[in-house]
Amino acid sequence: MNWTLEVVVVPVADIDRAKAFYREQLGFALDHDTAPAPGVRIVQLTPPGSGCSVVIGEGAVPDMAPGSLKGLQLVVNDIVAAHAELVARGVPVSDVTSVDGDAAKVAAGGKALDNVGFVFFADPDGNEWAVQQISSRA
Repeated sequence: MNWTLEVVVVPVADIDRAKAFYREQLGFALDHDTAPAPGVRIVQLTPPGSGCSVVIGEGAVPDMAPGSLKGLQLVVNDIVAAHAELVARGVPVSDVTSVDGDAAKVAAGGKALDNVGFVFFADPDGNEWAVQQISSRA
């Protein structure tokens, strides 16, 4: 039996601001923006190529403090290109780093960054994201 992670709820203070950030700055696809009842709004967005979406909203989502989610992680096959895209989209993002502290891997780029190459950013509410390079899986 497969157990797939399909949705992660991300707590935000301003739904429209968060929706714009995830769509316009991160390039996530808007799956739906639904208000099925007064005081209830559910916005679902999916990163390109992902089988897991994020949900932001009010009324029908768990009550968590905005910005309290830490450790969200995306995976890309080229961290240098991902960093450049985030910068071009206006996302305040860290420099490319190697989590093992090996600056030579960062300088070498490419496959040298597999599994250890990361960038970090936060959404406007302070929810923290990491982006990791994995160019191929075993």
